[in-house]
Amino acid sequence: MLSTLAAIQAPVIMMSQNRAAARDRKAAEHDYVVNLRAELEIMHLHDKLDALRQREMVELLSRQTETLQLLREQVAKLTKG
Repeated sequence: MLSTLAAIQAPVIMMSQNRAAARDRKAAEHDYVVNLRAELEIMHLHDKLDALRQREMVELLSRQTETLQLLREQVAKLTKG
């Protein structure tokens, strides 16, 4: 009787394990896709930050050049006068 019950239960258990494995595979695939999207978004944000830093550096250098020019003009006026 016990072996008959085990013989009946075995295929049901195997099918249940197969379904659980399939669910696990789908969950792992979903996690992979989510992680890949997150990684791409992070890369995109890094690119945006790099572009922002680049613009700030150009603006800073421009202001610094302008300030140096004004200082040179002031020094020239003081040395002439």
